[in-house]
Order: sequence, then structure tokens, then C-alpha cells
Amino acid sequence: MNTSRKSVITAAAGALALGLFAPAASASVPGIEGYSDVVADEAITTLTSERGISETAAANLLQTQQESVETLDELRSAISGDLVGEHLDAAGQPVVTVATQEAAATAEAAGVAAEVAEHTTEELDAARAELESLPTVAHTSLGLDPTANQLVLTVGEKAADDAAGKLTAAAAKLGDTVRVEHVAGGMQQSIYNGEAITGGGSRCSAGFNVNDGAQNYILDAGHCTGAVSQWNVGPSVDASFPGNDYGLIRNDTGSAPGAVTLWNGSTQAITSAADATVGQDICKSGSTTQLTCGTVQAVDVTVNYAEGAVDGLIQTSARVDSGDSGGCLFSGSTGVGITSGMGGGSSYFQPVTEAMSAYGMSLN
Repeated sequence: MNTSRKSVITAAAGALALGLFAPAASASVPGIEGYSDVVADEAITTLTSERGISETAAANLLQTQQESVETLDELRSAISGDLVGEHLDAAGQPVVTVATQEAAATAEAAGVAAEVAEHTTEELDAARAELESLPTVAHTSLGLDPTANQLVLTVGEKAADDAAGKLTAAAAKLGDTVRVEHVAGGMQQSIYNGEAITGGGSRCSAGFNVNDGAQNYILDAGHCTGAVSQWNVGPSVDASFPGNDYGLIRNDTGSAPGAVTLWNGSTQAITSAADATVGQDICKSGSTTQLTCGTVQAVDVTVNYAEGAVDGLIQTSARVDSGDSGGCLFSGSTGVGITSGMGGGSSYFQPVTEAMSAYGMSLN
């Protein structure tokens, strides 16, 4: 996939929240490598409810997804010049869309299903550039659907009618390279994440505990750290928002475990960080909705909040609400993102790998 492509969301950003933990799965359900029991239970419960599959099938699907993500990581460099899109299918198997038959053969030799793209990266990028050249419209978004090899223009009902009309008219002229979808409400940002942190009359959620080799920090949402200078856990020391949505809080508590709270007295260890893959099932922890799970719907999404655009976000179906901002998005023991906002029934997360790289931090 051309990872430089961005999806654009014009909106005011909204808060995410942690979901509630689910009842324990039966003893016959296989374990999932890297998943704590509580996270596995919630992810399995979400899958059985949404897809109508058994608990055993859900556990096997999550394990397959993890293996498929690793396969895509290994394949990506071999076909990088011809890679148009990538995703996991309903069975958790990896699928790539490529520009040439040669790249398709390389992918299939690695055990990855491949499709030759109807629309090339250049065509999609040109269509994106044309739409992004128009005036920004709040409560809209533009992103890539790798499963359909199309751009998706999402228009919230709060978008101004005249401006949205001009945008959708421009999209119609681009034919089937762009699909337009209308959703209820709008997009908005919020303050919250992981366990609650408070300061200045605001509440956010604690993100990932990280360090620079000498000092512990909390990697959090930039719209949180930019709005509050002093938290109950320590002072904000940096904020990148808008443009990005990450920031740092110095952790003065003396406690900085490499784990995410699951809101029942247990935790999920976080031992690595990685990028998200479309179709991947993930979970989120936040101080409002606690532990919730869902699926990655899109990556490289740009959200246009009232304060300005944020590029490169992850879009998911995991439930969030105000107060979840800064909270952790993860897949088993792998950290994936930081809660940024919500809108149109989706939630948005800052990739954690980008934030760690920007600050030179390591996970605790």
C-alpha cells in the first residue's frame, strides 16, 4: 500500500471511551498468543455478537489475523513499488491489491491472495488531490477502501449543505474511483484515555507508558497535552496538534508499567508496537467506555477538526466517547494507537509508532 496516502476527515474531533469487559469464554476456547484472558474474552464476545460465529471460531480468527499481519510485514518490501492496497479478509487471511501481474505472482508465492487493481495508485492519488484541492468541509472525510480499490468520501449530516454539495458533485465527476457515503451526526475531538487523568478541569485517559532511557513519560493525545499544562500524574511537556495528535506528559507518579488497564483489576501487557491493518480486530481502553473492541476500517485518514487537520489516523469501529482521548488501541500485546476522536459511528486513533518515533521513546 502507498502509505503516504492520507484520508481526509473535515470535522471537530471527538472523545473515545473504554469498553466494558466481557464474560469469560468457555474453557474449550483456544488461547490467543499475546492476549490476556480479559482482552481475549472481550474481542471474542464482540466477534461472536457481530458475526454470529462460535467462540472457538472467533479465537481462531484472531490468531489467524496475527499471523497474517506478520506475513504482510514480510511481503511488503518485496512488492512495495506495485502495492496499491492491503487488508485482511473475513477469514483473517491477507489480501493485497497490486499494479502488475508480476507483483501478484510474488504475493501468491508467499501465500497471500492478490488482485490486480482496476484503479492504480496514481489514479487514486490524482482523484484524492483533486478533492483535497477544494475548500475544506467540516464533518466530512476522505479515505481509501483497499477492499474495493476506491476512495470513500464520507459526509456527516452536520456538514454545511452548500459546501458538501459542491464536494459530492466533484466526487461524482471522478466516476467509480470515489464512493460517497452519508452518515449521521458529525466528527469531533475529545479529551480522555486509559485510566483517567485530570487537570485544569479536564479529563483525559492515560496513554502508553514510555521512556527515553532516563525518564518515564505518558504518550498521550496532543489535544489533551496541549490543552492542560499540569495533570495529576505530572506536567505536559509537549503537544503536536493539529497536524498530528500526540503529546508527552512527564510521569512523576513513580509507577509506569508496560500494561493497559482492563477495568476489572487486571491488565494487558504491551510488549511491542506496530501499525494497523485494515480488517484487523483490535481493542481499546479508555476512562469513559473502558474496554471495547472492533475492527480497523481504514488507515492514513486525515480528520479536519475545528482546530485543524490531523493526518494519518486509524479509523475503527471500536466504541469511544468523550473522556477516552489519549487511551490505548491495541491488538493483544501489541500497541497500535492513541485515541483521538470520533464521528459518523467510527473512532479515530493516532498511530503509536509515529508518536514514539517522533519523540525517540521506547515502550516500558
